[in-house]
Amino acid sequence: MTRFAKRSHQKELLDQDSIPFADIEQNMRELDLINTWLGGHRISVLGLKQLLGGRRRIRICEIGCGGGDNLRVLSRYCGRHGIDAEVVGVDINEHCISVARRKWQGGQAEWLHSDYRQVTFDRRKPDIIFSSLFCHHFTDEELVSMIRWMELNSTTGWYVNDLHRHPLAYYSIRWLTRCWSRSYLVKNDAPLSVLRGFSRTEWKKILKDAGIEGYHLKWKWAFRWLLYRSAGLTVSYAAG
Repeated sequence: MTRFAKRSHQKELLDQDSIPFADIEQNMRELDLINTWLGGHRISVLGLKQLLGGRRRIRICEIGCGGGDNLRVLSRYCGRHGIDAEVVGVDINEHCISVARRKWQGGQAEWLHSDYRQVTFDRRKPDIIFSSLFCHHFTDEELVSMIRWMELNSTTGWYVNDLHRHPLAYYSIRWLTRCWSRSYLVKNDAPLSVLRGFSRTEWKKILKDAGIEGYHLKWKWAFRWLLYRSAGLTVSYAAG
């Protein structure tokens, strides 16, 4: 049980620069299926619903968007509910951005090949910024900066959909991917990503260090955290 006491700092294979993109594409396809089967997309939709209010037009930005699967799910949700949605996807991997552009169908979309920290929104800021299975790739210190960035660049609010570090989550995904996955990246990284996931206490400390109050942190099946915050609430750090 000691391996679950603290976040792992072991890098995932996907964090390496030398991975062939064909392998990354297989990884993205399987992650989309996992998000569909285990409720990850449902949690992303729920995060959006928490911040939508009665808006009928919305600009949504995902950092670490990969091939754009999450944004496609959100765009379809908005379309079904008569909401005019414009999406912005940001990813540091130019091949992922190329896939996102190629697979996108309908709706307004902008795809940015960039480190999210280098992005400036000249036309207008997003209403909502979110990330899904992105935060666990970073250290706690890096997450403090990320949360402050989302706070400063969203006009309505932001949310995070990420992993709860738990033995059952670890051994279940390890067994599932060994039996089913054809991707060596998924087989290696899915269990490791759980070890890089978060406890409630860790999220609270990260948010405290970021100077963020007035947030909501909720546990969701299967072993996910939904963290969201509406704009205009208390922020105690000195912006800039």
